[in-house]
Amino acid sequence: MGFRAPHGGNNALSRIGIMGGTFDPIHYGHLMTAGEARWRFGLSRVIFVPNRHPPHKEPRDVSDPEHRYLMTFLATVTNPHFTVSRIEIDRPGPSYTIDTIAELRRRRPDVELYYITGADALEQILRGEWRETAQLLGLCRFIGASRPGYHLDPERWSLENRELRAYLENVHTMEIPAMAISSTDIRSRVRDGRPITYLVPEAVEGYIVKHRLYTPTPAAPREGQW
Repeated sequence: MGFRAPHGGNNALSRIGIMGGTFDPIHYGHLMTAGEARWRFGLSRVIFVPNRHPPHKEPRDVSDPEHRYLMTFLATVTNPHFTVSRIEIDRPGPSYTIDTIAELRRRRPDVELYYITGADALEQILRGEWRETAQLLGLCRFIGASRPGYHLDPERWSLENRELRAYLENVHTMEIPAMAISSTDIRSRVRDGRPITYLVPEAVEGYIVKHRLYTPTPAAPREGQW
């Protein structure tokens, strides 16, 4: 697999990982991906950035931003190398990655940013489907995490989008076994009453139960019914 940077390095303290996502809910696949990226690319820390309004989804289709932020905080609080940012939660409107990276670059011009995402999202980026894709690839490096056996070939996408070819050196890939875990499946399990233990941290599972997230709201009784 190409486009892989060596882990470690003398300038590790100047590298920060940014892990964006809906985190609805955050799960062990996210955490393992962040931990592997931190080790492999010599990141001093990884900042989790829950979005407020993912541009590709209707707001009603995702949980309240504060719930997702708090679950992300609970999942990461015990790891000294992980932090959570409210930069997108507190910014109104759709959460575009280009706005977030540009703001973080303005705040910390002295660091090298690595944006960590899933292979499917990275393919969307390489197809030019994200806002201001070429500028985004020029502002930071990207790490695309995929499940074993899923082949992601940045070179193939660059042939279809020549504007992005100059930024291929900023694109890296890695395989993560736990990428088979998905937030969609976890939400479905909760709706069906199936267990989610060992898929999410215990604190996140407790939060989901306490706030009855992903559980269908009982229909109000019709007039004349008890």
